[in-house]
Amino acid sequence: MFWRLPRATFVRQKGRDNRQAFRKLVQQGHPPGLIAYEGRAPVGWCAIAPRADYPALARSRILRPIDAEPVWSVSCLFVARSHRRHGVSTRLLEAAADFARRRGGRIVEGYPVEPPGKAADVFVWTGLASAFRRAGFHEVARRSTTRPIMRKELR
Repeated sequence: MFWRLPRATFVRQKGRDNRQAFRKLVQQGHPPGLIAYEGRAPVGWCAIAPRADYPALARSRILRPIDAEPVWSVSCLFVARSHRRHGVSTRLLEAAADFARRRGGRIVEGYPVEPPGKAADVFVWTGLASAFRRAGFHEVARRSTTRPIMRKELR
């Protein structure tokens, strides 16, 4: 809900209220993303939706839109520690692109981190640029040394 709500609303609704708002999205038929499983255990998460569903991106100095193209945005990418470095992020990004394509999307955009050294896990909740590259994304803008904006054209 971080990118979907005004910051004050997100903070005020912290915890249970944000979870309820998230649940409501699902109940209304708006899947907020994809879950990766190993067997029956969830091991990864990728939030994907049209950029218009994430108004906080437009208010970001670094992640604001680079043009008026109707892109789908990957706003969160998480993989359980036990499954990192096994290609789960790349497969989730490929699945997210397919998810957007099946819903009429032509471009998927992401906002990964590209740290100069090893980044603490807490700071890479939008994914790593290396995983985006492996999934076929390319850099289209960079307003910060560590935060490229990357896109993948869908066919």
